[in-house]
Amino acid sequence: MAVTLHTSLGDLKIELHCDLVPRTCKNFLALCASGYYDGSIFHRNIKKFIIQGGDPTGTGKGGSSIYGKYFEDEINGVLKHTSRGIVSMANRGPNTNGSQFFITYGKQKHLNNVNTVFGKVIHGMTTLEAMERVPVGKKDRPVHEIKIKSVTIHANPIAENEEAQGGVQ
Repeated sequence: MAVTLHTSLGDLKIELHCDLVPRTCKNFLALCASGYYDGSIFHRNIKKFIIQGGDPTGTGKGGSSIYGKYFEDEINGVLKHTSRGIVSMANRGPNTNGSQFFITYGKQKHLNNVNTVFGKVIHGMTTLEAMERVPVGKKDRPVHEIKIKSVTIHANPIAENEEAQGGVQ
């Protein structure tokens, strides 16, 4: 239940919580598997807060889920923004999850029960530190592109389960 984002600054290996937030993980894994994130940039970078990406337009205004434009929040009280490296869905308000996600640079309690946590960085904290150091310009946009070059899926239990059951659920 892990993926590695191969970025222009190094790799981030992310453990996914497929057992606790299956719909959110299914969306993320399907987008990863389709190459949706390949070549996309992290468009928003705020020190001591988050780095945000997942918008194929690079503007922070685009992106869709595999379920259509948006899908519902999948808040799980066990999963919280308790530390550096938490991976969560970005949204525009309740039930507006698409393809954009963010990674925290530290504890962000005010995001609990607002954004769906679906993963955690388990390897690549030096890459995350390098990302946080990139200077930004207007609208917290990195002045030097931080790009997701490709994604490696190490295990996709959702797809494996659906295949074993004879098709997509």
